[in-house]
Amino acid sequence: MTARNRKRQVSEPPADLHAERETFVRNFLHKGVELTEDLIRENQALEAGVRKLEDDNSRLRAQLASNDAIRELMGTIEALERERKSLLTRSDTLEKAFHQNEARQHSIEQELNDLASLYVASFQLGGTLSLRGVVRHICELLEQLVGAQSFVVYVLGADATSALPIGWRGVDGSQLAPVSTEEGAIGDVWLTGVARVLDPVTRGDSQAPLAVLPLTFDGGTVGVIAVNKLLPHKQAWAPVDHELFKLLSAHGATALIAANLYEREDGVRSALQDVSQHLDETLQPSAEAKRAETVLADTRLAETKVGSEP
Repeated sequence: MTARNRKRQVSEPPADLHAERETFVRNFLHKGVELTEDLIRENQALEAGVRKLEDDNSRLRAQLASNDAIRELMGTIEALERERKSLLTRSDTLEKAFHQNEARQHSIEQELNDLASLYVASFQLGGTLSLRGVVRHICELLEQLVGAQSFVVYVLGADATSALPIGWRGVDGSQLAPVSTEEGAIGDVWLTGVARVLDPVTRGDSQAPLAVLPLTFDGGTVGVIAVNKLLPHKQAWAPVDHELFKLLSAHGATALIAANLYEREDGVRSALQDVSQHLDETLQPSAEAKRAETVLADTRLAETKVGSEP
């Protein structure tokens, strides 16, 4: 073997080593490729995770914003609900006040109507000196203001134990006769001078009237009004009815007496004749009063003398 061949043998690696080197390089490159692929996959996974986190973050932000909007909306709803309740409370208060005012207005209107009815009744009773006119006014008041359908007006007869019918409605006048002032409901009212008024639900008649009203003058009863039946629409006595009863009781007899006395006179001048003289006689003390005053003065003088003696 020459030196050149020996040098070539020394500088050239063995065939096995060359194969191993190539295998190592291939393995290294393969490992590098695998590692790169793994890194790429991991990077892709990380990028996907980042995108997912970003999406989740976006959703959370949107949810938080939505929750804030919901909370704000809920706050607005609660405020509106409180305002609604406040408005309902005010509405209830105003409605109650309205009903109270309405009831008060109705009460005032009713009182005004009652006063107007009393004024009309009083005016009509004193507005005429015609006896027929007074009787007609009494009947009209009972019909129109009280709502009586059947009634009779009686006045004291000459025998002082019976009452004569002078006005009526809803009854047959030909069947009417004087009534006793000492028996039945009329007799009780005549004796006591106190009105007898029953519940309108009770069915009244001539023997048992719904209401018996005394006509009084100078502390005594001189007549009565017997109400037998009310109009169909009237189911109960109204407060003004009792006031009208009092007015008729107090002023009905006076109007009848004044009209009856005026019938005897020859006009207004005759009725007013000697008015001044009658007033003077009324104001001057009577003889008995003068004697009583004289006796009282003498008695006081005697007591004074006795007290001054030693």
